[in-house]
Amino acid sequence: MLEDSFGRRVDYLRLSVTDRCDLRCSYCMPEGFKGYEESENWLSFDEIERLLSVFARLGLKRIRLTGGEPLLRKNLPDLARQLAALPGIDDLSLSTNGTQLAKHAASLHKAGVTRLNVSLDSLDRARVRAICRRDALPQVLDGLEVARSEGFRLIKINMVALAGTTDEDITSMVTYCMERGFVLRLIETMPVGATGRDAGFLDLRPVRERLRERFGLVDGVIPGGGPARYLVSSDGGFQIGFITPISQHFCETCNRVRLGVDGMLHMCLGQNDCVDFRTPLRADCSDAELEDKLRAALHAIRTTYYSTAMNLTCISRQPFQT
Repeated sequence: MLEDSFGRRVDYLRLSVTDRCDLRCSYCMPEGFKGYEESENWLSFDEIERLLSVFARLGLKRIRLTGGEPLLRKNLPDLARQLAALPGIDDLSLSTNGTQLAKHAASLHKAGVTRLNVSLDSLDRARVRAICRRDALPQVLDGLEVARSEGFRLIKINMVALAGTTDEDITSMVTYCMERGFVLRLIETMPVGATGRDAGFLDLRPVRERLRERFGLVDGVIPGGGPARYLVSSDGGFQIGFITPISQHFCETCNRVRLGVDGMLHMCLGQNDCVDFRTPLRADCSDAELEDKLRAALHAIRTTYYSTAMNLTCISRQPFQT
């Protein structure tokens, strides 16, 4: 079992397979950003498979493929197939902005990806264009319809709640998800980096109560590894989650770490420390050395980081990594 120094069980890894993205969302990427990692520094599929097999032997159960935009990584279904076959991994999912989903949904599902999280902040084309700095809505909606026809076990829509920008779109998004069987998740912006701090914070607590009353929703629990608090319809046919890192933080129940495409393991978004796994992998280290390095990384999370993250005073120290 993987545990950090606070006794929190870590069984969930967010794996970035690329830092590239074909959108330029205003709350995520600074305009004109060009600070991408060199591709020769990316972990290869075989390096990823070997490292995650070590993680799985120590208790990793869930893997989520992320980016940047993960569907920009060439031959991604091949990696998905490798990871889905690892002993101990019982959940393989993918987060995407949806622009490439129509092309890849079938091959991803066949490779073993069972769940999708698709970012969609509005159903208004002009608004999406303003947020993403690209005219992306038609491609995303097409991708969602293709994915729905492929029979993924669960499709979630991630909607970032931006004050004064998308709060009025929430009701229409609820209706859209109800009609298609999608789970909706509303996400508060985090003040991570300049883009996050400038995005505009919308407290989701009053939004939650308004939606509860309007749609007759009740408190519910949805199986999964994430931090969302859910409301569900009385018949159980619709679920909406609220991810509230600012108004109702959830550090005490965190169960995940993040592996960058460069092989750097990030234990917490609220700290700058990371651990390099690329160098030992390419130095032909043993699996036992990788295991020791992972355990040491988890136990190095310091009390000062944990307590300040709980108070949300150190969140803005580093750029956001999905």
